[in-house]
Amino acid sequence: MTDQEMRELIKTIVEPLVSHPDDVSLDLKDTDEFHEYLLSVHPDDVGRVIGKKGRIAKAIRAIVYSIQFDGPKRVRLTIVD
Repeated sequence: MTDQEMRELIKTIVEPLVSHPDDVSLDLKDTDEFHEYLLSVHPDDVGRVIGKKGRIAKAIRAIVYSIQFDGPKRVRLTIVD
């Protein structure tokens, strides 16, 4: 999977969950080991993306982490609040 496809996947999962889908943004930070996607949403929507006890965030991460990304690096998703 390419970077653009990964961005589309994350946005496809997150946008229906939030009240302000126009405020969803993804930034990519490359390190030696990871492609780290920094997800930021409207402050009112942070709780909706994280969910009770982090269940929604865990589910989103499980989907994203299960996909094979191009290259040897792994994918990491961070929710910026």
